[in-house]
Amino acid sequence: MRLRLFNQSPRTSFSCFFTISNVSRYSSVSKSGQMGGLLPLWFVKVVCTLHVRRKSSLKEAHVLDYFRRNLSSDIAFSVIKHMISNLNKPKLGYSFLEYSKNVLNLVHSVETYSFVLRSFCQAGVHDLVKLVIGLMRSDGLVQDSSVLGFVVISFVNAGEFEVARELVIDHSRNSVEDCLVLSCFVVNKLLRSLVKSNRVDDAVDLFENVILGSQCFSSDAYTFNIVLSGLCKTKEVEKAFGLFNTMIMFGYEPDSVTYNTLLNGFCRAGDVDKAHELLKEVRSPDVVSFTSVISGYCKLGKMEDALVLFDNMMGRGIRPNTITFNVIIDGFGKIGNMVSVLTMYEKMVNLGCNPDVITFTSIIDGHCRVGEVHEGLKIWDEMNRRNLYPNVYTFSVLIHCLCKESRLNEARDLLRQLKKRGDIVAKAFVYNPVIDGFCKAGNVDEANMIVKEMEEKRCKLDKITFTILIIGHCMKGQMVEAISLFDKMLILGCVPDLVTVNSLASRLLKAGMPKEAFEIRKAASGARVPQTDVSYSKNVDIPVAV
Repeated sequence: MRLRLFNQSPRTSFSCFFTISNVSRYSSVSKSGQMGGLLPLWFVKVVCTLHVRRKSSLKEAHVLDYFRRNLSSDIAFSVIKHMISNLNKPKLGYSFLEYSKNVLNLVHSVETYSFVLRSFCQAGVHDLVKLVIGLMRSDGLVQDSSVLGFVVISFVNAGEFEVARELVIDHSRNSVEDCLVLSCFVVNKLLRSLVKSNRVDDAVDLFENVILGSQCFSSDAYTFNIVLSGLCKTKEVEKAFGLFNTMIMFGYEPDSVTYNTLLNGFCRAGDVDKAHELLKEVRSPDVVSFTSVISGYCKLGKMEDALVLFDNMMGRGIRPNTITFNVIIDGFGKIGNMVSVLTMYEKMVNLGCNPDVITFTSIIDGHCRVGEVHEGLKIWDEMNRRNLYPNVYTFSVLIHCLCKESRLNEARDLLRQLKKRGDIVAKAFVYNPVIDGFCKAGNVDEANMIVKEMEEKRCKLDKITFTILIIGHCMKGQMVEAISLFDKMLILGCVPDLVTVNSLASRLLKAGMPKEAFEIRKAASGARVPQTDVSYSKNVDIPVAV
């Protein structure tokens, strides 16, 4: 007996001839296991063809009947594997998986689902992965922990954190008997990714309310460290300290990373004294531990406390590194104590610590703060002789100081050097003082040239840049240009503040342009202008050391 399948449309017609008795005989043997489960490729291809063409066939009922009588879950697995691996058609593979389950009522094995899930994750078709998980759940099957981990990490890598999170939560709902432990690697990967994506609250909630109290997950000291770092990152240090105590209660030994994370967190929150107290409890503090607290004292201007701690560190045989010296040099520079700056620099060199760009930038900043720009320029030259290329903050420190002393041409020369540095991503705060200086000097054309250079380096103009330019054009009587700049500001999504709006509106009124002034205020109200004034003449306190 021969069965011929054909389409109604002659353009898509095909014929597939095969001896159904032979196929049936083969299928029966295969289902009985006498052939060792080995399927010839021709038979798999026949099933693939029948599945693809079944809806266009007048004999669909015959195909369906044949599938129901002759296909087993093992044969279906071979067909699915062929569609996904050989034909590279994951959608077709899912289609047959769903069809064989819902229409043919085949019960697929965990092995089949595991293969499909891994294959779809590797192919990046995560929408299909979600559908397969749904089919698997409807069959009452639980994923193997290794497969679940693979799927969770795949969703994490794809940036679909919410799906990964839901998979972990669902896993925690399994009974203790059915629950297979999800490894630390998977848990840590998800938590770390949530923290890096600024979803610290989600990471903390998942850890405290799902992972920590369940036997379905494995955690370690590193797991706690990830969550601690997230809390310290958002300055929730007290909550982090509470988690630190929980860590000890669960029997995990805090390591140097744990302590250093907390020390840095307390210092960033301004509670340096508490950080110092915690430092005393650390059994084996390292240079990072001491440097964190020393840096905290330096940022508060408590240089005597910083030096005492520095001497304590040296007395315990812990060698300071370049970062340690940098924070102390920067701290002394910020308060204008250049004698101590140079003393620490000499000590740094004598101990064999190599000064870096941050070291010299801090020294330049110190000289500039006490009005010794000429000494700062000498350090600049020394850097170049050592082939230590200035960074964006080095440029900014000198440019701000030169502009403050009305040495605009020298500041302009530094901007020309910056233009040649393709490795530096410039920021508006570097250019603003020079633009402001030329505008106040009445040289708006030069200011516009600098703006053009900013845009060539893909440096975004900020509200300070726009305000300086608007006021500069108003001072030259160029009101149309000033209004155009204001319009450009709004178009670029740079929200003006009261300084910008009031400066332009008041000058328009003085120029006899009340209608334009009204329109400016009206446009600004639609942009939700912040009610905080910003001083544009004040020097920015530029961070130069960690």
